[in-house]
Amino acid sequence: MMIHVIGIGLDGASGLSESVLNLIAGATVLVGSDRHLSYFPEHSASRLVLGDLTETIIEIRQQLIRWEIENKQSLDNYIVILVSGDPLFFGLGRLLVAEFPPEKLTFHPHVSSIQLAFNRIKIPWQDAEILSAHGRSMETLIQALQQGIEKIAILTDNIHNPQAIAQLINSLDLPSYYQFWVCENLGGNDERVQLWDIESLKNQEFSSLNIVILLRQSRSGIEPLDLSKIPTFGIQDQLFLSYSDRPGLMTKREVRTLVLGELALQPKQTIWDIGAGTGSVSIEIARLFPDSTVYSIEKTAAGTTLIEQNRQRFQVNNVVSIHGEAPDILHHLRSPHRIFIGGSGKNLSEILGICSIRLSPGGVIVLALATLEHLNTALNWLEQRKRIEHSWTYRILNVQLSRSVPIANLTRFSPLNPVTLLTISHHSLFA
Repeated sequence: MMIHVIGIGLDGASGLSESVLNLIAGATVLVGSDRHLSYFPEHSASRLVLGDLTETIIEIRQQLIRWEIENKQSLDNYIVILVSGDPLFFGLGRLLVAEFPPEKLTFHPHVSSIQLAFNRIKIPWQDAEILSAHGRSMETLIQALQQGIEKIAILTDNIHNPQAIAQLINSLDLPSYYQFWVCENLGGNDERVQLWDIESLKNQEFSSLNIVILLRQSRSGIEPLDLSKIPTFGIQDQLFLSYSDRPGLMTKREVRTLVLGELALQPKQTIWDIGAGTGSVSIEIARLFPDSTVYSIEKTAAGTTLIEQNRQRFQVNNVVSIHGEAPDILHHLRSPHRIFIGGSGKNLSEILGICSIRLSPGGVIVLALATLEHLNTALNWLEQRKRIEHSWTYRILNVQLSRSVPIANLTRFSPLNPVTLLTISHHSLFA
C-alpha cells in the first residue's frame, strides 16, 4: 500500500491510536492542511500542503511515479494524507478512490464531526438526513425541510453558514418547527454546542468549523396563538398543527387563497370541506365568514384530531369536525351551498355524484387535484352529468407556483407541487 489516508480530529495527535501514530511517524511524504500538518511539527518527512485538490492529486501521482522509476516501491516509502474525521464521509476519500487504484489506498477513519455532534446533543442519528453545503446547492436542504424530515445534519461552509440556513428556514413558511443546534470546533478545546432561537442568529458569529443540526419538533406544546397578529385572510402554513409524519400535507397558503376565490363564498352559507386533512381550508373560511357553518370531513382519526386542535387554536366555533369517509358520511349532513374537495381517495366519482344531488341550486364545487388521473375522472363524470343536466358548467385552473428563497446573497424560486383547480357550477357564473 502506497497511500494511507488518516482521519484526525481537533484534538490532534492525542486523539489517534498508537498504530496510526506509528504510521504517521514512518511516512515519507506527509500531506495535509496547514492545521493538520501543525500537529506534527517535528516530522522529518517531505510536506505537501493540501490546497488546490487537482494540483495536490497531480503531485501525489508524480511522487508515486518517481518511486516506481527509482524502484523504491517498498513498505518503507509511503504517503500519509491527513484529513478531518472520516475520509469517506463527505471527505477527500471519494476523490482519492476516483483517482487512484484501490490497492494503493488504505483508510484509517476518525470519529466524524456528525457523530460527535449528535452524541454531544445526545440524540440517536441512524435515521438522520446528512447534507453537505460545501460548494453545493441548497435545493436538497429545501426539499428535506419541506418534507419535514425529522433530523437533518448540515455540514456548512462560509456561504451556507448557520445564519444563511436560519434565513432559509424563515423564508419557507414551513408547517414544521425545528430546533436549531450549532456545534462548533467539535473535539477541540474551544468546542461549543448550543441550541439557538432562529430569530437570534442574524448577528451571531460562529467558527468556520461548525455543523448545524435541525430537529423537528411537535407544535402541540407551543403557546396559544395571538390572533391579533394573524391576517384575516391567507394564514401562514406554519401556524397550523400538522401531521407529525407528513407535516407538509396540507393545502398550501397560496393555493388556499385561490380555492377560496373559486368558491365564490357568501355569508350565511353551509360549506362542505371533504378530505379536510388538517382543516386549513375550513378554518380560513370560518374566520372569514363567522356566520357560515363549515363541515370539515376527514376519514382519518389523526386528521380529525388535528382539525379539532386547529379549530381550538384559531378559536373558531363554526367548524364542525366530522370523522367519516365520503361519500357515505355525506348523506347525514345539511345540504351545502359550497363544496371543496381536497381529498377523495378512490371514490371521486361517487363523491361527485352525491355532491351534485345534495348541492343547493346555484352552488359551487371546487376540487384541488394533484394527479392527471383524478382530473380525468372528474371530467368524465362531468361529461356524463351534462348529458342529463345541461346547466352544469366548469372551468379549470392549473396552478404552478414558486416561492422565493434566499441562497447565500442571492434569491431563487422554489416550486410548490402543481395543483389543478376544477370549479363546477350549476349555472354559468363565468362570463
